[in-house]
Amino acid sequence: MCDTHSCTPPPDAHPRWLQIRRLARALRVRTRWDIIEFIGRGEKSTTEIFDHLRRRGEQLTVQGLYYHLAELKKADIIEVAGYLEEGGGAPQKRWRLKTTTLVIDLLEGP
Repeated sequence: MCDTHSCTPPPDAHPRWLQIRRLARALRVRTRWDIIEFIGRGEKSTTEIFDHLRRRGEQLTVQGLYYHLAELKKADIIEVAGYLEEGGGAPQKRWRLKTTTLVIDLLEGP
């Protein structure tokens, strides 16, 4: 994505443009749309999301999934809904959508 244009926003970039850019970067990958649609209006564990994507034919590692989840979280699209305790290991995150609607108000700040 950065081969023909600079990945660094200009120093005078408007805050609302930066918000739109953050959302666009998070939503440009089909896998992330699949995650959003799978979570839907409920909650899904990391394992449920991973298994769902693998069943759909995604060639994805767990680390790759965490990268996609982190990008969606950074854009305020998803959030951690809680933790699922299983066995003696680290608790597993449960995810939910933070919003189902994106609104771009051209007159109000972020």
